[in-house]
Amino acid sequence: MEWNEKLQLIIDYVENHLQRKQEPVNNEEIAKIAGCSFGFFQKVFSYMNDISFAEYVRSRKLTLAGYDLKSTDLKVIDISYKYGYDSPTSFTKAFTLFHGVSPKDARTPGVVLKIMPKMQIMETQKYSWHLEQKEDFFLIGKSISLPVGSSLLHKKIPEFWSQCQQNGIFAKLVSMDTGNPKGLFGLFGTCEYSIMVISSKEPPSDFTRLHIPNHTWAVFDCKGPVPKAMQQGWKYLNEEWLVKYPFQHADCPEIEWYSSGNVYDENYLSQIWIPIIEDKVE
Repeated sequence: MEWNEKLQLIIDYVENHLQRKQEPVNNEEIAKIAGCSFGFFQKVFSYMNDISFAEYVRSRKLTLAGYDLKSTDLKVIDISYKYGYDSPTSFTKAFTLFHGVSPKDARTPGVVLKIMPKMQIMETQKYSWHLEQKEDFFLIGKSISLPVGSSLLHKKIPEFWSQCQQNGIFAKLVSMDTGNPKGLFGLFGTCEYSIMVISSKEPPSDFTRLHIPNHTWAVFDCKGPVPKAMQQGWKYLNEEWLVKYPFQHADCPEIEWYSSGNVYDENYLSQIWIPIIEDKVE
């Protein structure tokens, strides 16, 4: 499930608790829906919406409180407790700061109150992505050296893939693949690029074996024939996603994953995995 879907579920959860159940929002339930820690979810929410989650919930409470003052005879003290305030005094202070008028004055005919509408996440992202915690795993495969900052990278990497198809490396990798689901990996190291598979088998002497530790990954789905779909995915990450979501990069290679199947199919799935540091995002 991508972030837009999770975010809409969380927004619906907030509304259900504020309006129907009239219960405090449970941070643990939100973390469960988001699939990450509550603190990390707050960071993602802020990046996506230019407003903090706490501010959004507070604004929705005060919007609904304004509706109650305008349309019901509920006492201010009852409304304050309904929306989780410890006292009428703290509620009045927050209400006045948000609306510009006191709860008492809000009932005066002609007074206009501020509204924070419920968010509706309707926009479909160009690339779906989600956060995923993956247990450690072992990769085996072949690597080539890459000159740092070379303009030939986009040429050398496709040539390496082509060589592996021609010299039988692909066949060896496929035979040793114990991943679930199966698929080929492309890894970017500091000065090298590798083509590998998940495998619990002992690699041949001329193969490299690499341990990928437990990490949280931002996983991006790239749909369509490769290499075009993968190249467009990287373009989106570098020009848009990394600017909007400045997560801290973990000390681990960035990974391309290529599913088994027809790589020329319009619905072929490949992915980009970016290792991030979940608990240190500022």
